[in-house]
Amino acid sequence: MNRKHYLAMCITAAICSLSLTSQAQESEAKKPQAQQGGGGGGIQIEKTVSVINSGKWTGKRTADGQPDISGHWSNTIANHNNFTDPQGGVINDPGASARRIAQSPRENRAPSRVTDPADGQVPFQPWAQAKVKEFQQYFNNPIKPEYVEPLARCAPAGIPKSLYWHGYEISQYPDYVLFQFNSGTRIIHLDNKPHLPENIKLWNGDSRGHWEGNTLVVDVRNQNGKALFGRSGEFISEEGVIEERYIFNADGSRYNYVATFTDPTVYTRPFSVTIPAKKWTEKDEPNGWHFEVERANHPKGQVSLDNYERICTENNGGFARAAASGPAK
Repeated sequence: MNRKHYLAMCITAAICSLSLTSQAQESEAKKPQAQQGGGGGGIQIEKTVSVINSGKWTGKRTADGQPDISGHWSNTIANHNNFTDPQGGVINDPGASARRIAQSPRENRAPSRVTDPADGQVPFQPWAQAKVKEFQQYFNNPIKPEYVEPLARCAPAGIPKSLYWHGYEISQYPDYVLFQFNSGTRIIHLDNKPHLPENIKLWNGDSRGHWEGNTLVVDVRNQNGKALFGRSGEFISEEGVIEERYIFNADGSRYNYVATFTDPTVYTRPFSVTIPAKKWTEKDEPNGWHFEVERANHPKGQVSLDNYERICTENNGGFARAAASGPAK
């Protein structure tokens, strides 16, 4: 092959490669925002929270009489970037990535997850507020281990962050409700067993619950105080108690998580949190965040949806945003 023919082949190959790359980029750009996944705009599929009232359950039930809520779920607002401004992006983010900054004025974004008090802020005691501000200052330049968000170490997300860190699966068994999160699991006991001894502390706490009509009511204690509510640094201590209410709508396609957080060692008063969630089914397309499943064939011809098995070990990537963005200025 002479040099002229060789160069012609290389140019043709390059043109084909560029064409394929352009087509792939165009195809990606045409995807609906909610199906792009990742840590930014693709996970923000709603901006409002619809009210769901407690009442009777009229839907299907499990063999032991529980309202049937099994399936794949996710929040509808945003991830863990910012607890009180869910679609506001990472606080003090030096990278200013389009995926991590607010895309609209505050009044056009989803409300705070804090629904009481009315200002949407956690009522921290002064020392606790200072600790949160310090975390925010050093999150992108973690010069101490305490400035590293626990998820970066592959720790369990904790409460309430597990409910907006990726989608998750709910399974039900006699006397139990099982949450299978992207970052660990959580069992809610319905069998009237007492809480664990006070000296046993868990990332997701110790949960004891019961059903009141369409509402799963859960008392959470025994937390280890290490989890954070998000990249914005809010927290609860080992002394904190959470009363959760999972309020499901009539057809079981939605629920609102409404919880009261009480911790006199950290907060000046109890406060309430609301997190909306929706159910995903085989009719939906996997999207890399809310709905991370593989379709498997069932012997009877039905479709089974299997969650991805998350592989995460400490130090498998750069902590926080420091590796990608460099130190904060």
